Amino acid sequence: MTGLLVVEDEPTLARALARVFADHFDYVHVAGTASEARAVLAVHAHVIDVVFTDVMLPDGDGISLVAELRQLDPTLGAVVATGVDDPRTAERAVELGVQGYLLKPFEMTEARINAANAEHWRRLEQENRDHRERLSGLVDVRTRALERSRAETITRLSVAAEHRDMETSSHLERMSAYAAILARRAGLDPDHCEQIRLASPMHDIGKLGIPDHVLLHDGPFTPEQRRIMGTHTVLGHRILAGSESPLLELGATIALTHHEWWDGSGYPCGLAGTDIPVEGRIVAIADVFDALASPRRYKRAFGVEEAVEIMRSERGTHFDPWLLDRFLDDLDELLFIRSAHPDRTDVALAG
Repeated sequence: MTGLLVVEDEPTLARALARVFADHFDYVHVAGTASEARAVLAVHAHVIDVVFTDVMLPDGDGISLVAELRQLDPTLGAVVATGVDDPRTAERAVELGVQGYLLKPFEMTEARINAANAEHWRRLEQENRDHRERLSGLVDVRTRALERSRAETITRLSVAAEHRDMETSSHLERMSAYAAILARRAGLDPDHCEQIRLASPMHDIGKLGIPDHVLLHDGPFTPEQRRIMGTHTVLGHRILAGSESPLLELGATIALTHHEWWDGSGYPCGLAGTDIPVEGRIVAIADVFDALASPRRYKRAFGVEEAVEIMRSERGTHFDPWLLDRFLDDLDELLFIRSAHPDRTDVALAG
C-alpha cells in the first residue's frame, strides 16, 4: 500500500494533482498549508510515502517542511514545485535531496513521473536500510560469538593460573559475581557491569609467568620473591593488552591495577585515588573479600564478620572508601553468592 500527501494552497491545482496521483498511489491526502500537512502526517504517517509540495505556502515554505518531515522519516520521498525560477531555491532542494523539482506551470504527466520516481526511491532506500540492518545484525551476532570465544579462552587460562597457585576453589566465579554486584551498586551501566563480570577472572592471569619456586612457596616471601610475585600484574597486562577486543583490553587494565592501593602504596605503578581505574578498584575489593573469607594453603578462612572488619580497617588506605561502603551495604547478596558457588576443592583434587 502506497500513499502521497499533496501540499498545495491553490484548491483547483490540488484537486487536479490528487486525481492524477490516484492512478499510482493507494492513498492521496491533500493539505493547503504546512500546519495542515503536519496534522495529516500525525494521523497518517504510516501510509505516506511521498510528499508533493509547493515551495510557497501560506504559513511557511515547502522545502523547510520537507526537511522537518524527514527528521521524522528519513526515507520520505519528496517532490517540490515552485512558480519562481530562483537558483537559491533550486540549490536548497538539491541539498535536501528531493527526488523531483518542478517549475510551474508543469504538465500533469511530469508530476506523475516525478512522484512515481520519489516512491521508487523510497522503496529502494527502505530496502537498503533493511539490508544494512540485517548485515549489521549478522555482524553483531558474529562479533558477540567471537567475543564469547575469546572470553572462554581467557577464562580457561585464568583458571589454569589459579590452579597453578593451588587455588582449586570457585574463587573466580565468586569474585567475578562480587565485582559485578559492586559495579552495579556503584551506578555503572548494565553493559559495563557485565564487561567487568567477564573480564575480572583475568586479574591473575599473569601468574602463568611466575616460576613455581615462587608461586608455590610456603611461608613468608623474601624481598626478591615478593618482587617476582608482584610482576604477575605486569605479565598479565602484557598477555592481554594490544587486542582489538574491548573485553581483553578491560582484562589488561584489571590485571595491571588490581593491586594498586587507594593511598598510593600498592603496585606496580603506585597509583592513588581515582587515578586507579574504577575497574581495578572494584576487583581489588571483590578479590580480597573472597580471599579473606576462603581457606588458602597458607591461612584459615576468616568468618564473614571478621573479613568485613579487616576490610573496614583498610578503608581509605587499601580500598576506595566510597566503593567499599557500597560493597558492604548489603551482605545478604554477597552471602548468597558464597552459598551458590561453594569451594570445590575435593572435586578438583579428585580430577
